This record gives sequence, structure tokens and C-alpha cells, in this order.
Amino acid sequence: MKTRADHSTYRRQPEGKSMHGRIVSDLGLAIVSGSLQPGDRLPGEAQLLERYEISRPVLREAVRVLVAKGLVISRQRAGALVRPRNEWHLLDPDVLYWLIQTKPQQEFLATLMEVRRTFEPAAAALAAKSATEGQVRQIEQAFAGMAAATDVEQLLEPDLAFHRSIAEATGNDLMAYIGNMLSLALRESIILSSQLPNTHELSLPRHEAILTAIRNRDPLAARQATLVQLQETDDDLSHVLSAKGIVDLA
Repeated sequence: MKTRADHSTYRRQPEGKSMHGRIVSDLGLAIVSGSLQPGDRLPGEAQLLERYEISRPVLREAVRVLVAKGLVISRQRAGALVRPRNEWHLLDPDVLYWLIQTKPQQEFLATLMEVRRTFEPAAAALAAKSATEGQVRQIEQAFAGMAAATDVEQLLEPDLAFHRSIAEATGNDLMAYIGNMLSLALRESIILSSQLPNTHELSLPRHEAILTAIRNRDPLAARQATLVQLQETDDDLSHVLSAKGIVDLA
């Protein structure tokens, strides 16, 4: 049976992945899924060397990658220990990928929507105040790509670019970074909500309202238009999950 990972376009793992990459992925998934709990030690070095048939330097480099992602801390004599969940680098692309694959779908989407309701209205309002003319044109170009799309595959990249461009137009480097990282998770949301008929046609005017407010330098209207779009998105996702027999996001 295929899992959600088999169908996801979010971040397909490359064929023929290196052994180093496989170890990072296996251990990362084990941590994020809860198979390894905070405070647990990673399997012993000898056990991992035998399991993967690798050299000690390759294994130690894989552990260093997990350390850099905030998943483990390496201590002399104690070995590598899983760190508390609140210390994980959840916007790291790999950690986010593992989170998407291991969390129940409705739980992940509910988490994502909470973040979007906090972040996106504020970003749109700030973009309305701070965007340069060039940045407004980038948002316009992304919207034009959305309007020209005839299917989900064509819609995906311009829709993501629309949201990234708004975050970049805030003039705040940290918000731009967060917006870029959120777009990786947003891809899953767009694919799912697009399963409803006419979703594309219905969402275009809502996105255009956000663009118009930013173009008119109206922060309050940009914030309100974004809240309306997010509420409609929330409703769309709830309908899709309900059709699958999954509880809604509320």
C-alpha cells in the first residue's frame, strides 16, 4: 500500500540516495515519529555500523547532521541523545518533510493553519506598507501565473510564489525566511484543497483582493483579505477531510 509520501510532491527523496542520507533519514524519521523519544539514546555505534555496513566517519557525519537540525545532542560517553521537541529546527526542510510524513494529516494541517492565521495577515499588512514597486510587480506576476493555470500542477508554483513574494515584500529578512520555509508545507495544503471542484476559480478573487490591498498600500484591507482567504481555505480543507472520513480541522 502506498503512503502519503509516495504521492507527495513536497520533496521527493532522490533515487539512489547515499548511505549517509539514508542514515540521516532513517534516524530523523524515528525521532520525529516518536519511535525515539526525547532523552533516548540513538542506537549504539556498533549496532549502526553493523546495520548499515558503513565506516565510522560516515556514521559520525550523519550524527553531526542530526545535531545541526536540532534533533540530537552529542555528548562524550553519553552518546547522542534525542533533544526535547521544542528544540528541533522544525523549519529545516528535512525535519519539516519528516513531520509531514509522520503526523496524522488532519493534525498537521491544523498546526499549519494556526501558523498561517498568525503569520500571513501580519505579513500582508506589512507588505502593504513596505513593498517596493518591484516587489509589488513580483506579487502581480505570481497572481498572473495563478490565473493562467489550468490544472493543479500549473497552479502550484505560482500560488507558492504569491505567498513567498508577500513575505519578501515585508522588507523583513526573518519574515521572508519564515515565508519561504512555510511554502514547503503550504504545498501539501494546496494539493489537498485543490481536490474540491472549482477551488481554483473561487480562490482567485480572494487572492486578487490581497494583491489589490497591497497595491493600494492599505494594510488593514490586506490583513482582512488574507483572513478571508484563510477562512475559506480552512473550510475547503475541512470538506476534503470530511469526504475522506477524517475529522475536520476545528
